[in-house]
Amino acid sequence: MSFAEIYQIAGAGMNAQTIRLNTVASNLANAGAAAETPDEAFRALKPVFSTIYQQTQDGQVAGAHVEVAAIVQSDAPLDLRYEPDHPYADEQGYVAYSNVNTVEEMADMMAASRSFETNVEIMNRARSMQQGLLQLGAK
Repeated sequence: MSFAEIYQIAGAGMNAQTIRLNTVASNLANAGAAAETPDEAFRALKPVFSTIYQQTQDGQVAGAHVEVAAIVQSDAPLDLRYEPDHPYADEQGYVAYSNVNTVEEMADMMAASRSFETNVEIMNRARSMQQGLLQLGAK
């Protein structure tokens, strides 16, 4: 595996985790948001990752990287609260709030941050190995 492939794989991972962090930020920003109707309520966003395999001329797998295939809405139920005095309350007195689980989002944010940091460390180590190779050639 070449250094360029290592950088490409780590860069793709960093890009995927950046998108994941952006969806977490969007979800946290909309946590607890009320809506006039359940159809208008914010639903948590989740990225869907896919693996892209690179093949050689003879069909062998030469490498792989991750990419975000889609960003989908969570199918978790909305948070319906009985608040008859709320301006968005329906005829029964319920208000539809977003389905964002803040604890789950914080855990997802920590996992995405650590994964991003791991990819940065991979790039740093590959760069260090390249520098070591250049120093060997200079001697």
